[in-house]
Amino acid sequence: MRQVEERQLGQRGSGRRRREELAGEEGDLAEEELVAREERAPLSLSIDWIRSQISDAIRDGAEGFFRTQYGAISKMACILALVILFIYLFRTTTPQQEASGLGRTTSAYITVIAFLLGAVCSGLAGFVGMWVSVRANVRVSSAARRSAREALQIAVRAGGFSAIVVVGMAVFGVALLYAAFYVWLEVDSPGSMKVTDLPLLLVGYGFGASFVALFAQLGGGIYTKAADVGADLVGKVEQGIPEDDPRNPAVIADLVGDNVGDCAARGADLFESIAAEIISAMILGATMAQSCKIEDPSGFILFPLVVHSFDLVVSSVGILSIRGTRDSGLTSPIEDPMAIMQKGYSITILLAVITFGVSTRWLLYTEQAPTAWLNFALCGLVGIITAYAFVWISKYYTDYKHEPVRLLALSSSTGHGTNIIAGVSLGMESTALPVLVISVAIISAFWLGRTSGLVDESGNPTGGLFGTAVATMGMLSTAAYVLTMDMFGPIADNAGGIVEMSQQPESVREITDILDAVGNTTKATTKGFAIGSAALASFLLFSAYMDEVAAFAQLPFKQVDIAIPEVFVGGLLGSMLIFLFSGWACSAVGRTAQEVVTEVRRQFIERPGIMNYKEKPDYGRCVAIVASASLREMIKPGALAILSPMAVGIIFRILGHATGQPLLGAKVVASMLMFATVTGILMALFLNTSGGAWDNAKKYIETGALGGKGSEAHKAAITGDTVGDPFKDTAGPSIHVLIKMLATITLVMAPIFL
Repeated sequence: MRQVEERQLGQRGSGRRRREELAGEEGDLAEEELVAREERAPLSLSIDWIRSQISDAIRDGAEGFFRTQYGAISKMACILALVILFIYLFRTTTPQQEASGLGRTTSAYITVIAFLLGAVCSGLAGFVGMWVSVRANVRVSSAARRSAREALQIAVRAGGFSAIVVVGMAVFGVALLYAAFYVWLEVDSPGSMKVTDLPLLLVGYGFGASFVALFAQLGGGIYTKAADVGADLVGKVEQGIPEDDPRNPAVIADLVGDNVGDCAARGADLFESIAAEIISAMILGATMAQSCKIEDPSGFILFPLVVHSFDLVVSSVGILSIRGTRDSGLTSPIEDPMAIMQKGYSITILLAVITFGVSTRWLLYTEQAPTAWLNFALCGLVGIITAYAFVWISKYYTDYKHEPVRLLALSSSTGHGTNIIAGVSLGMESTALPVLVISVAIISAFWLGRTSGLVDESGNPTGGLFGTAVATMGMLSTAAYVLTMDMFGPIADNAGGIVEMSQQPESVREITDILDAVGNTTKATTKGFAIGSAALASFLLFSAYMDEVAAFAQLPFKQVDIAIPEVFVGGLLGSMLIFLFSGWACSAVGRTAQEVVTEVRRQFIERPGIMNYKEKPDYGRCVAIVASASLREMIKPGALAILSPMAVGIIFRILGHATGQPLLGAKVVASMLMFATVTGILMALFLNTSGGAWDNAKKYIETGALGGKGSEAHKAAITGDTVGDPFKDTAGPSIHVLIKMLATITLVMAPIFL
């Protein structure tokens, strides 16, 4: 009892120190009034006040950066919209567009409207993720004082709210655009456009979503990881203070970065994944229905929207299955949060299988092939199994309960170099299983679709590509729950930071540390899920690109021959693009982190009282440094991703016309897209997994293994973690967006390659 009283007195004293530090910043109440209130108030009021001030600082920093970042992105989007308008006003039209009376001007404005709507919706998706996160973190930190299960429930449901809004917005945006164009263009009326040609007009929406998501991921990723690396290198390694210690001048910037880098950027990332998958599946469904002369093609076109509408329902059930309790976490054993979330995911998957089967029977049944819907239902099952496999593989390689991360932690005991070698080798090894899984998924789904019984006028099977599209829909049929697990991570991380900064008991920090470690794993599993869905979506968009080129050129375009030297060079350029983009993204983090390290060192030297709480760090200076630097550094890799395919296509188009090869520009771009997709999948898997494994190896040592915090193994693990930071949170996630944006930009810009 006496020890408890002493601990509480110590906390009261530390709380008073923090109050004195924060009083100068707030200036709302006089110092005497603050002290008097603290003397009268219970300990919990002091902690609550400090916690709310920290949460407000995080919220203000995140919302301020979001406004500035998206202001810059919106200006670039408007410029690109004008470029698209100019290109479409002077491009040729397809025979189908001429037959339906869709002129150049109408086509141009439709594409620009779709592009801008996609950009706006992607920005809103990011804003929702960030808005929820900066408000949930303080509630999770408060719940951790009562129960680990209650803290888990609040974090999961906060992430779930963001996820439901993001997925719902993707479905609503595409449905709204489809309905508006359907009415405006008087589709299926005499002399107007056929409904099977309508999905191609939605491609601009996917491009707008990808454009915003790429810059959001780059800017947010540079921000969060530069602050994290700077805070860790000086705070943990040089000064020996704990993570999220209030004495670290970069701690607020680090906590702000979790929100703008993980929540806002990942929300925009998965939004554009779902949007791209819906649009590509609608295009392929319409193409197949037209070639098979299906009387009512609307079921095949609207099927993706229905699947994702069911996703909202089944994921909500899975999220609500995670219930909390107010029993004290100090007296009851802490349950494994990952096991609890896995149960919710299992419930979601079971319901997704049922609703997917119902959807296929309802919308994909046709008299021409009465059993085709069953084949497509199996394609969906292939996709759902693929999603589960990706989640499991990512968990195996990044969770410290499994052997790979424990071996990585063990390598830290022999030094920094062996930690880096082990982490790089683990990342390389981790690419094998996902590639095998996705290869089996593509071939299985294609074969199931091809044998569905749907044939064209010549009797040739036509359902193969649509089967792959249905498998992609199956993989993303639980996207809302997977995004929930991702959003959970930064919320738990922020809550842990608030607990540490407000100097709450070790037992509370233990709960948030467990949630934080699980959050690292769930973020890694979401990245694995995202790259798998990106691979399938890009494969579908590649097929749509070839169909569009054939329609514009009025020449057959069924395959890409890499034996042609120019086409092979296009493939090399595609692979090079991924490495150059990744290098620029990582170096941007490195340069910004150097500025943070210099600033933090300066403050420790010029303000020696920081270490004994006599002086207050200048948090705002570090926030300003990473905010301005991340906005500056995101431009170069983003411009590379947008301009490269356009430049390559135009250059080889000119060369093709000079050498009598009319489709050379389109073929080279197709090769570039193909190689970039393949290289990007492998690179993203390597970067995401190695970075996540390094992070959790550090977390494992911090549980007390191999000497615990402050040991030589811990210092080596921190080095590995800092190397992995730009891998897993900047370059890796940006590649997900990059390979889908390459697919959508080539689809939108196809006319300039001919």
